[in-house]
Amino acid sequence: MPLTNLLLPTYKNMLRTLAGLLDKAERQVPDRVEDLLSARLAPDMFPLASQLRFAAYQAQEATFRLRGESIPPSLAAVAAEARNAGEIPGSLADARARIDEALSYLDALAPDTLDAGETLAIAMDLPGGITFDMTGEQFVRDWALPQFYFHVITVYAILRNQGIEIGKADYVPHMFAYLRPGSLPPA
Repeated sequence: MPLTNLLLPTYKNMLRTLAGLLDKAERQVPDRVEDLLSARLAPDMFPLASQLRFAAYQAQEATFRLRGESIPPSLAAVAAEARNAGEIPGSLADARARIDEALSYLDALAPDTLDAGETLAIAMDLPGGITFDMTGEQFVRDWALPQFYFHVITVYAILRNQGIEIGKADYVPHMFAYLRPGSLPPA
């Protein structure tokens, strides 16, 4: 499967999922939805505000790496926001804006924009001097998708942990496009 056909729909589906999860949280706890942004699963984990921003960042970051391009300063600023969201969580509107920006960016990409990146040499430099060398295909399989899904599922887990009533259908709402008529059990 070409990388563009794998990544763009995946990122867009799950970014829309994040927006839907925030919608549910806002409806269920309108008086404390801003407080949720500081919620975390463990003291040493990033809060909800960070998880949302990291997901928006990573959906875009992969597209630059797979085209052999540098991360633009505007996108690097999103990663910095994510790292600092424990101290400066921002607002729900800020988090939604990052998701919307990522979706708009992904929507504007050409249909084959990432396909040539499959064999591209990618060096992942991480804090602490760690560097991973891999091909574009390895990057997508072993880093880009797992990292992105980690942040998406952590958003889901934080919201569940904070009492937001969400379930599997809220995590994969895009699957209803494939629902066979008449196969949904009665409520």
